[in-house]
Amino acid sequence: MIEVEVRGDIEYAIRQLKKKLQLDGMKKELKRRECYEKPSVKRRRKQAEAKRKLRKTMFRSPRDF
Repeated sequence: MIEVEVRGDIEYAIRQLKKKLQLDGMKKELKRRECYEKPSVKRRRKQAEAKRKLRKTMFRSPRDF
């Protein structure tokens, strides 16, 4: 559950909420669920995400150690 405490400036609180939603991945998920996604498109998207994640871990691992 994402919470933002409002202490006066509402615009600031809205910006903080948007930032927390983006970092949590909720904003991306909501945008993805706006319309129906065919199973073939869903499968291709998941494969692309897996490749991207694998490439990211392979690129990072030599630098981290």
